[in-house]
Amino acid sequence: MIRLTWVQPEDLIGHELRQAAEDGRDVREIADRWHAAGGHDAPPRAGASESGAARLRGLAEELLDELAALPSPPAEPSDLAGIVAACPGWPEPRRGPAVDPARVLGAWQGRAAGCVLGKPVEKLPREGIRQIAEATGNWPIRGWFTAKGLPDDVARRWPWNRRSAVNSLAENIDGIPEDDDLNYPLLALTVLERHGRSFTTEDVAKLWLDELPAGRTFTAERVAYRNLLDGVEPPATATYRNPFREWIGALIRTDVYGWVNPGDPATAAEYAWRDARLTHTANGIYGAMFAAAMCAAALVATSAEEVVRAGLSVVPEGSRLHEAVRLAAADAARETDFERVVDLLHERHGALHWVHTINNAALVAATLIHGRGDFTATIAGAVAGGWDTDSAGATAGSVAGALNGGVPERWRLRDRLASSLTGFDGVGLAELAGRTQEMMRA
Repeated sequence: MIRLTWVQPEDLIGHELRQAAEDGRDVREIADRWHAAGGHDAPPRAGASESGAARLRGLAEELLDELAALPSPPAEPSDLAGIVAACPGWPEPRRGPAVDPARVLGAWQGRAAGCVLGKPVEKLPREGIRQIAEATGNWPIRGWFTAKGLPDDVARRWPWNRRSAVNSLAENIDGIPEDDDLNYPLLALTVLERHGRSFTTEDVAKLWLDELPAGRTFTAERVAYRNLLDGVEPPATATYRNPFREWIGALIRTDVYGWVNPGDPATAAEYAWRDARLTHTANGIYGAMFAAAMCAAALVATSAEEVVRAGLSVVPEGSRLHEAVRLAAADAARETDFERVVDLLHERHGALHWVHTINNAALVAATLIHGRGDFTATIAGAVAGGWDTDSAGATAGSVAGALNGGVPERWRLRDRLASSLTGFDGVGLAELAGRTQEMMRA
């Protein structure tokens, strides 16, 4: 029996119960019915439970629809007009200045390096990441993870990400391996090249169906993909039986929208909204807009503080994401020890899933501020935080690479990116940077 991850109703219900509680809805009666029938809570790390849970599928479908019918407080809008109205400091759209090509290439290089650094330890908690790094003489993290010299007991206690360790350890890295954190920027570039700056959410959806293998999607993206195949149209694709609508998937898709709008976080955020609403709502959308605005600023800014301010300017002030990022930035500016900063983040957000938007966006902001422009410290902090290591590392690396106009030699990978997307397998980052610059001028 095939147990597909991230789509089985009996696995979605636990996540939806938690999401509904985060939305401020009273789910106690529905949760009691689910647990009384033998239903389980959301798997903490995996995307699917054991096969016996399938006996509860009918009840799970029924309860998912009941949960969707519960009213939730409208404090966090998902429509663009509502988002703009909730941002007192929403920036004026403007045509940005000319950009040094080295900063565009640095953004692509940084995204790749941060992603690859985090890949082998994805799904490991903070404690395990540190133990592996310390056991191999790489703490604080200053280079790629390695299995060489790793004691057997540590390796057994904290096993590598099975799919990623074969191509993302120091001893086996050969170019840039495929990852969803790199596929989605390629898709964003493609939608701009095919449809121009007036692209729509529907254009993004059609591109996914044409070019993105379903097996390369996860969480909210996989649910939305399923919804598209079932005939559900955007933006309902983001809400129909989709408990992952505030997770990190949209945040990792929007760097390119920032890069093609240098110095213009408002337009970058609006492009990100068009993409994100296919799969996400509320804080999931805000995370995408936050990342795009930071990437727009990073190509022209002189400091990480300036970049994070630009990101916050497009996030509603009353939202959970705005509060989380604001506090994280303040902690990072005040505390000299980054481990203490991460302690505070885990105290606040430890109950969230490890791939939620709020905790990871706060971690990215914190490591950018605390890193003070140091590329290595920035991506290391994003990975050592112990949540979505490759995604947080990729976004932090993207910003830091752009700010620095490149990445240190130790983090430069062979200029060949693997991808399952049509026309991109083997592409070089230099070519992608050139195509990005062409879209700046479009």
